Amino acid sequence: MLTLRQLRYLDALAANAHFGRAAAALGVTQPALSVQIRELEKALGAPLVHRLPGGVRLTAVGSEIASRAAAVLAAVREIEEIGHARGRILGSRLRLGVIPSIAPYLLPGLLVRIGERYPDAAVTVRETVTRTLIEETAQGELDALVASVPLGDARFEEVPAFKDAFLLAVPAGSVHATHSSADPSQIAAEELLLLEDGHCLRDQALSICRAIDPSRLRSFGATSLTTIFHLVAAGQGITLVPEMAADVGVASDPRLKLVRFADPEPYRMVGLAWRRNSPRERDFRALAELLPADRQ
Repeated sequence: MLTLRQLRYLDALAANAHFGRAAAALGVTQPALSVQIRELEKALGAPLVHRLPGGVRLTAVGSEIASRAAAVLAAVREIEEIGHARGRILGSRLRLGVIPSIAPYLLPGLLVRIGERYPDAAVTVRETVTRTLIEETAQGELDALVASVPLGDARFEEVPAFKDAFLLAVPAGSVHATHSSADPSQIAAEELLLLEDGHCLRDQALSICRAIDPSRLRSFGATSLTTIFHLVAAGQGITLVPEMAADVGVASDPRLKLVRFADPEPYRMVGLAWRRNSPRERDFRALAELLPADRQ
């Protein structure tokens, strides 16, 4: 008889294509995973995976069953969500995704506010780039995500929470620091420092500095704003920074100066998004109401 555990194990194996990585993702030992997959193969009377030296590949039957297993697991998650939705607001575990250019600056205050308003809330956080959070939320691995909205994805409901203005962070002794306001047309590609590809903050900065040819930007693999701030402080360039990050990472550093852009100021809209038609919409809207407290 098939079990949900076996289907979850097959789903993880399909996603990771490797017994070791799938076992780590599930939090079980590799032998335990292997036993369950063999039991599933025995119950179905067909091989599900090709065991290869560097990993595994699903058989044709395995791929079909894994696809149907994913649908079953999604339905089970929806059943669980229906039960959670009938309880207290945020009274059950909520898996929240947050992008890296928001998480360090929003979460400290947000988690405190959640605890004060909803003492029974249990929030787990996943921090990664928008594209990954979108897919993990769509697949039910996360319940909701905080990012720049709109996402432009019809699979999601969204609630805009607050505007986060962009500022120009420059070395205190630079020519830019003498200007009363920043002008995107005066920013050269050679001096602009941005996060690596895949971060929506990079795309937003380039949309503000429309005259810049992205191919002329310096290539380096910074994945955090903190790294960018240190480079700017050392006189290596300038960067666009969200105001919520500037308040924490820049304002107290005498080597850096923040310059506001002339009106209309560029900004990003920060909001909460979740799968359309989720039965936990009440929870998500309650959470969205707590987001703006740090930015008035």
